[in-house]
Amino acid sequence: MNVKVFAAIDIGSFETAMKIYEISAKNGMKEIDHIRHRLSLGYDSYNTGRISYRKIDELCHVLNKFRDIMKTYGASDYKVYGTSALRETDNTVIIQDQIFNRTGFKVEVLSNSEQRLLDYKSVASMGSKFNKIIESGSAIVDIGGASAQMSLFDNDSLVSTQSFGIGVLTMYDRITSMKQGPERSQEILEQLIYNELSIFKKLYIKEREIGTLIVVDDYISGIIKSGIILGSKDGIISTEDFLAFFNECISTSNEILSEKLDITEEMTYLMKISSSILKVIIENNAVKRIWAPGVALCDGIAYEYAESKKLKMIAHDFEKDIIDAAINISKRYIGSKKRSLALSNIALTIYDAMASIHGLSKRDRFLLRLAVILHECGKFINTSNVGECSYSIIMNTEMIGLSHREREIVASVVKYYYEPFLYYKELDDNRLDEDTYLRIAKLTAILKVAGNLDRGSKQKVRDISAKLSDDKLVIYVSEEDDLVFIKEAFDKNAAFFGEVYSIEPVISFAKAK
Repeated sequence: MNVKVFAAIDIGSFETAMKIYEISAKNGMKEIDHIRHRLSLGYDSYNTGRISYRKIDELCHVLNKFRDIMKTYGASDYKVYGTSALRETDNTVIIQDQIFNRTGFKVEVLSNSEQRLLDYKSVASMGSKFNKIIESGSAIVDIGGASAQMSLFDNDSLVSTQSFGIGVLTMYDRITSMKQGPERSQEILEQLIYNELSIFKKLYIKEREIGTLIVVDDYISGIIKSGIILGSKDGIISTEDFLAFFNECISTSNEILSEKLDITEEMTYLMKISSSILKVIIENNAVKRIWAPGVALCDGIAYEYAESKKLKMIAHDFEKDIIDAAINISKRYIGSKKRSLALSNIALTIYDAMASIHGLSKRDRFLLRLAVILHECGKFINTSNVGECSYSIIMNTEMIGLSHREREIVASVVKYYYEPFLYYKELDDNRLDEDTYLRIAKLTAILKVAGNLDRGSKQKVRDISAKLSDDKLVIYVSEEDDLVFIKEAFDKNAAFFGEVYSIEPVISFAKAK
């Protein structure tokens, strides 16, 4: 049996953790060790914008210890990810270089959406239990140091996901700076949380019932999972039992509570903040129960590794979640599902026919599909400046699972679908590297040609196929409608397509043989 020993390392805001796993196609993931080191990088990052040399020195010392432990287990592969503390600091690149030179570890810093997807995958690693819960109204609240993410599910579909600036360290700083008494501080904390979450409720939750609130964090979920709270079982607790526990915590000093729960006093205060977020969600929505699966980012890292090595059957379709969320974004901005489906059929047909020469990946095909779904969103703001408005909407809308670069690709493809394409030297900033620019150019060329085949948004092209023939891409369409106007518009973008691919696209009003 092929068994991989894998190490997942999470450099978080409050602690640095490593989990060692045995992963096999037969048995899936098995955690064999979990090492944690308390190191509050987030306090430096959020307060000063930089992480001190002293803490970087401690971090490197911890990572070298982790490397020694990995060797004793014979870990053949590993991943090291940094989250919001490294993401929010001003000297991220310098820190990454120091860590590499002093430990040999290459640290990848996750964007918020990438981090949340891995947390999401950590919950999905629970398998059938997770899939069963999201069949009905449910939500994941993922509480970190800098922010919290709420993802709403209904009928096994991701309705929406949104990030809020109510992370435990963020709220800790805001409350302590006000220098109020305990009761007043708690009142202010809950009001601040409510203010952040109220718009999300109005736009997406509305009258939906959240049967199960799934909590992922480093503060309260472990306590729920442990069974310490009266009524909790297998990480599940009724909202009534949770609120009773919450009220007891608020009325108990941090010193006494830390002894009772066997955690530090500092951790006790952070736990109260995390619990306050849950309390506000419960009291303002029809939440019936809380599930704390007791997973961590490391579990999501291992799950993703297992997927990439085909060592674990994929139990959940994460790309479908991103598509569902994009469809809901389009719906929010009055996009036409019918037009998107028609254009998607054309664009993906062309993409697949060009597979031998475009040099793009399966993931790029997925990004093209997202661009098609979102290609009309800017019309909601301004019909005469659709490209720029669409770009702004996409870049400022959370899409869990997309890196910042991938979101840039989708937004730019939609923008240049409407606007003249700019050459690399014409760009007014350097946010795009050459590889990203070329991916945008290739996907834009396909979408422009596809869009002209769907000219007028009347879905005239009912049957379409395509194939490469010498130096031409022949696109075969039916003759059921008058396509003269479509062909005229199509020819206008053929030159750009030819420039990108050195292939001339042509229309043939006949079926491909």
